[in-house]
Amino acid sequence: IDAMTADFTAYDFLALIWCVLLWLGYANLIDKPLWGRPSLNSAMRGRRTDWMRQLIRRENRMPDVVLIGHLMQSVSFFASATLIVVAALLGALGALDQIRGAIEDLHFTAASSRAAWQAKLLIMIALFVYAFFKFSWSLRQWNYCCVLIGGIPAAPLPEAEAEAAAARMGMLASSAAINFNGGLRAYYFALAMLAWFIHPWAFIAAALLVLAVLARRQLLSEAARAIAPPPL
Repeated sequence: IDAMTADFTAYDFLALIWCVLLWLGYANLIDKPLWGRPSLNSAMRGRRTDWMRQLIRRENRMPDVVLIGHLMQSVSFFASATLIVVAALLGALGALDQIRGAIEDLHFTAASSRAAWQAKLLIMIALFVYAFFKFSWSLRQWNYCCVLIGGIPAAPLPEAEAEAAAARMGMLASSAAINFNGGLRAYYFALAMLAWFIHPWAFIAAALLVLAVLARRQLLSEAARAIAPPPL
């Protein structure tokens, strides 16, 4: 990578650092209350604990198991799709000259060396490998959550025991969801990274656009308003 990134321009490095800063800043701030309101992610933590609290009180828990099964199918789909994307990107390395020629034939693209193109593709591959690990860890945590559900004694439970079990399962479900969200976030910024092959400034703009879309969904969307806890 060091030898390949030696062909990066100053704008290439600026665009990459910009994307990393936006990604890390968003990931570290979005689970905290911003502008006096909880984000969608932070509100969902409480909702998951409420779900587990109700699950424990129910005698028939099959509907809850079915819901978790649907969640696990979604995570499994993205994990499998990520491996296909990684394989496709590895194949793109073999056809790099044709892809590079097709893109650079466009009049608005910035010229870049073959080594720089290789480095960009390898960075994208690393991004999707990261996403796969996030998805696979999320899937395992949902499996662990199923084990905890299976180990709950039949209702009714003593209040203290029920509350402790709900807190444990809610924490585990939220951890699984956080990792799933991390994998999805890698997809979003990888899509922004496609603009890097056109021009570093296009990458900078695309990363900012991705951040704006994600922040709006977390703070200003109808889903965020519906899920946020009611005002006291």
